[in-house]
Amino acid sequence: MFRLFANPSKSALRLAAKGQQVRNLSIHEYMSANLLSGAGIKVPQGIVASTPEEAFQAAKKLGTSDLVIKSQVLAGGRGKGHFDSGLKGGVKTIYSPEEARDLAKKMIGHKIFTKQTGAHGKECNKVFIVERKYVRREYYFAILMDRATQGPVVVASSQGGVDIETVAAENPDAIVKLPVDIKEGLSVEAAQGLADKLGFVGNAREEAADTFVKLYKLFLAKDATQIEINPLVETSDHQVMCMDAKFGFDDNASFRQKEVFSLRDPTQEDPREVQAEKWDLNYIGLDGRIGCLVNGAGLAMSTMDIIKLHGGEPANFLDVGGSATAKQISEAFKIISSDAGVSAALVNIFGGIMRCDVVAQGIINAVKELDLKIPLVVRLQGTNVDAGKKLINDSGIAIFPCDDLDKAAELVVKLSDITSLAQKVGVHAKLSLA
Repeated sequence: MFRLFANPSKSALRLAAKGQQVRNLSIHEYMSANLLSGAGIKVPQGIVASTPEEAFQAAKKLGTSDLVIKSQVLAGGRGKGHFDSGLKGGVKTIYSPEEARDLAKKMIGHKIFTKQTGAHGKECNKVFIVERKYVRREYYFAILMDRATQGPVVVASSQGGVDIETVAAENPDAIVKLPVDIKEGLSVEAAQGLADKLGFVGNAREEAADTFVKLYKLFLAKDATQIEINPLVETSDHQVMCMDAKFGFDDNASFRQKEVFSLRDPTQEDPREVQAEKWDLNYIGLDGRIGCLVNGAGLAMSTMDIIKLHGGEPANFLDVGGSATAKQISEAFKIISSDAGVSAALVNIFGGIMRCDVVAQGIINAVKELDLKIPLVVRLQGTNVDAGKKLINDSGIAIFPCDDLDKAAELVVKLSDITSLAQKVGVHAKLSLA
């Protein structure tokens, strides 16, 4: 996806934002195609399939020997990805129903690995069989929310079908940006002007402008945060079509976009984030080894930053909010401990609405229930802090209390290093206070 951010910070805030999946719902390509078609926007005919036999029947029903089979996973770079079945590429040209079935066998039920899936890959549960179109030219078109203009912005290029971020880096003049006044909307005149800049001529110019306006109306109607069409094409018979689409939707609009949010596929999401949402916790998985449990997003990011300052790497962003119960605290620990890479954890609570004794009870329950093996550093300050500390002291659990955040971060980094080293040599280290 084309990004409008410049000079991204390397702080924990940027790391959190990079990994966040909570803000935007993403849906599969075949679902996006249905939304586009329903808005009167041209897309190639296609049928989704959940089994190799369904893929065979879909290819047969489309009635053409010019087809494409596309793995349906929520990750970019499918064309250059590879499956654990040995198949190279998640987007393939096919010429018969038999070929659709054979390739579906190597896609469905198998994990695909791309530059966006990470080392764990993503399982492909469906394939999309689509008619193949012959194109004259490929374009890029997207509508995003832009912080700089505080509204929607259209980003387009005459160089589509390729990595748009590479185009932006190597040939920034090829990128056209058109801020849209959300009160006025995208006018036909502005859409035609954009079509001119991209090089559409004749009937294709009018059709492109009409497509742009319809895409903008769909963007607003569905509370989207992103619509990305790559490529948008002019076919050999001069039709303007959306060949591939990526949508993002604002989670805050879920109450009024129930049909859209019913399309969510939790199997494509981090299971820890799905579990966190169930318990009303704000969780983002990262790549470090130090688990974090904090109340308040600002304090959570400050905690992550100070861990990095002392040479550690946070394993997650986890904000339990200001009114979490002991049960939610316990569930938060379950999520942290489900990450095999975590070698130590830091709890940093500043009790205002949140009571420290409630947090302490949740910690005690979690440590006992999970038989937690990793060292745990706890900093409690604020409401009922003395009661919370007493609960922890009387529990008999080996917890490292620390009132100073800087010292707590320094300690958890050292404990993580010790535990990680022990794990590497196959030794179980049980650390306790001297």
